[in-house]
Amino acid sequence: MVMSLNLVNGIVDKDFDIGRNEFIFKKLLRKYGYTNGVLIGLILLLWISAFFIGDIFGVYSWTILKLILPVVGAIGLMINFVMLIILIVKKQRSVKLFMNIVINIIFIFPILMTMNIILCAYPNTIERTQPSITVGWPLTEETVVGWGGNHVKDNLPHAVWASERWAYDLVMEPYNINSDSNEDYGIWNKEINAPVSGIVVAVSNDEADITPGTEDFTSIEGNYVYIKIKETGTYLLLNHLKKDSVTVEVGDTVEPGDVIGRVGNSGSSSEPHLHIHHQRQDPTKVIHPVLAEGLPLFFEDIDGDSMPKKDAIIKPQTDE
Repeated sequence: MVMSLNLVNGIVDKDFDIGRNEFIFKKLLRKYGYTNGVLIGLILLLWISAFFIGDIFGVYSWTILKLILPVVGAIGLMINFVMLIILIVKKQRSVKLFMNIVINIIFIFPILMTMNIILCAYPNTIERTQPSITVGWPLTEETVVGWGGNHVKDNLPHAVWASERWAYDLVMEPYNINSDSNEDYGIWNKEINAPVSGIVVAVSNDEADITPGTEDFTSIEGNYVYIKIKETGTYLLLNHLKKDSVTVEVGDTVEPGDVIGRVGNSGSSSEPHLHIHHQRQDPTKVIHPVLAEGLPLFFEDIDGDSMPKKDAIIKPQTDE
């Protein structure tokens, strides 16, 4: 009998605790606003998705955090400041309004990452990201890695975005010389070899090369060749090619070493260079270039690390 009473009391106490917690939760929501509760849940969901779930869910979450939430937060902050001024004039206070302002500031916070004031790579790791691919070096002469590698300090323009997490910008001596003539740069007009076996899924060949240091580009990618990799079914993207230099067409099969074009300075480019990266999604079908999942990209037959970092000098190994 005593054991039965203790069991009943335990159940009652447990139910009482659950009821009390629900009451406290509802009380907090009423005090700070149900909408604010939903917004806090959304923020947590986005961060959890980006850091722990990954895949395309992480990609979209990261993009929303860096590009959309700051805009929404800025608009909301302006509206709430106007409301705050009205309350001050009326000599009134509002806990919900204060909470609104705090949440809007949290929304705006990721702009510090977008502006690279806080350096944070897209939170994906080589270990958990598959498939990776090892390909041939796309150039035949000594090359300098302008940006590349796994860490944000070595790959700042790329690693902070999901699609270009392990992208590379390649240059040759002389580079970074502040000349306004493309011909003065070492990599200008160098032949680009297909690094991998696959099928060409997209090309662009008619965008003009821009003057170094200007922003007169038409598209971000400029001229390009995109290859669906035979081994993995993923995609290799090569951007900023020279106008009228692309030698392949959509549907062509390429093998390592096939010439596919020449290095130019088309698109969003500070100087002649070759951009190359590996991603999961078909680049012809993504809504925007940043909304793709970048995948690890390694190189074979070079005398340096298979994932070379910024400032690495690469000498391709040949059979000669």
